[in-house]
Amino acid sequence: MTYTLSDDPSRLQRDVIWSWLSAEAYWGRWRTRADVDAQIDGAWRVVGAYRDDTGELVGFARAVSDGVAFAFLADVFVIGEHRGHGLSKRMMRMMIDDGPGRDFRWMLVTDDAHGLYEQFGFAEPDRMVMVRASRQGR
Repeated sequence: MTYTLSDDPSRLQRDVIWSWLSAEAYWGRWRTRADVDAQIDGAWRVVGAYRDDTGELVGFARAVSDGVAFAFLADVFVIGEHRGHGLSKRMMRMMIDDGPGRDFRWMLVTDDAHGLYEQFGFAEPDRMVMVRASRQGR
């Protein structure tokens, strides 16, 4: 199977994104559909992975940024049956290394896939980074 990546927001299939994030994502199931739509609308950049034969969205990542020096990576996923084809790496390469934010300081919050993100320069925070926990308890 072959796949195409795109950073065109108009190509996103929001029903697929909502379906995966609301049922599969451990990090944000508390969000409503309106919340997810607002986050996509407010994204600085999005990357989608699509099956070449059907055009179906099978992977997604979004980032928020000041557009100058800082970006935050969020909601990265590849639908289960499409894992193992290098899509996560391709999406990260397109989002981070080949994108307009390649020289930014990037951050993310994750409980898994550390090995993937380390390949793109992510590491434990340095002494300058502080985080305020969510008041939503998540």
